[in-house]
Amino acid sequence: MDFSKSLQMSERFHSIIPGGSHTYAKGDDQYPEFILPYIVKGKGCHIWDVDGNEFVAYGMGLRSITLGHAYDSVVDAAHKQMLDGSNFLRPSRIELECAEELSNMVTSAEMVKFGKNGSDVTSAAIRLSRAYTGREIVAICEDHPFFSVDDWFIGTTPMSAGIPESTKRLTVKFKYNDIESVNALFKQYPNKIACVILEPEKDKGPTDKFLHKLQQSCKENGTVFILDEMITGFRWHNGGAQELYNIVPDLSTFGKGMGNGFSVAALVGKRDLMRLGGIDHDKERVFLLSLTQGAEAHNLAAALETMRIYKNEPVVEFLHKQGERLANGINKSIEENRLSPYVQILGRPCNLVYTTKDMDEKPSQPFRTLLLQETIKRGVIAPSLVVSYSHTDADIDKAIEVFHEGLCVYRKALDEGVEKYLIGRPVKPVWRKFN
Repeated sequence: MDFSKSLQMSERFHSIIPGGSHTYAKGDDQYPEFILPYIVKGKGCHIWDVDGNEFVAYGMGLRSITLGHAYDSVVDAAHKQMLDGSNFLRPSRIELECAEELSNMVTSAEMVKFGKNGSDVTSAAIRLSRAYTGREIVAICEDHPFFSVDDWFIGTTPMSAGIPESTKRLTVKFKYNDIESVNALFKQYPNKIACVILEPEKDKGPTDKFLHKLQQSCKENGTVFILDEMITGFRWHNGGAQELYNIVPDLSTFGKGMGNGFSVAALVGKRDLMRLGGIDHDKERVFLLSLTQGAEAHNLAAALETMRIYKNEPVVEFLHKQGERLANGINKSIEENRLSPYVQILGRPCNLVYTTKDMDEKPSQPFRTLLLQETIKRGVIAPSLVVSYSHTDADIDKAIEVFHEGLCVYRKALDEGVEKYLIGRPVKPVWRKFN
């Protein structure tokens, strides 16, 4: 493949956009040095770059595209609404319709408040929890990579420059599937933890009723229990992972797949908490969410159509089926190339990721870069293996074939040295203190 136009465009990106990207996970440092495609269009699970190269994509839109790029009925719904206006000086009818539809899908959604992205609604959940409990400390799961762009979370990462130390001290961490690590925090900070927030599941599911035990500990300690369903929502189950695991959180957050890539997110939860953000009580007012574009009508139209498709078509079942097909095919290649200790497929079939390790079986950025290098130049972009409703059997089989060829190179690199096969510098972790 030819990437000459993309490489020429890179300098222009970096000259006007800090880091060359508006999202760190999409940056140049996350991809091989000389294979940096800039995208011009997408349809289904296929995307095209400025050089005319076509790719089958996985992990589309950072997992926000669950149905497919430019999905016809979703685009049509948004377009139709745009012709009638997108933002008004009073609430529009579609705000009520979309909130009611989401409430019908998610058992815990007694009330709904819309935002534009995940950070809007997770931070609103934190603020609401602090107001409800009168406490300041937030407990987050250290095994989950991202919760918000706001200070309460970013202060816990290596990229914490500019965040006051006093803010950093207000967020503490526990480990997933380790209820003792949670209870230790409750003992260390008695009557001080406002809320606990975590994803229901990442690459490993809850064991020994962890989520239910965590919820019980929160209840006993007067702490708000929050589930972040940005990723698990609209992938694990129509009602979210909370429905799959039969647990009702106090608050939960949804986004990403809810609008098939359109900018919409939601904080949902129990009425006694959520109503504090309203005007029908005599308690101190809580600034929950108030965004000029917080409920743009065309984005809500996209969300409504996405939810309609989920209710009427077997989207979640399809994601699991295609994910299983993909994992089975790549795992076969892993075994054939004697790579089982070095490359592993992890997670639920609807949300697969992979590991890359060196000869010492330690996580390796050079080997991750090599696998990206070999697969992208063969027409598959897969920083993860997350599928969509548009991934056909042929698309899955294409990825299996491409990964098999890439894994053959991986095997050679293990035997002969990665530097012999890797072109350019390795990718870097997003969370790092210096460039």
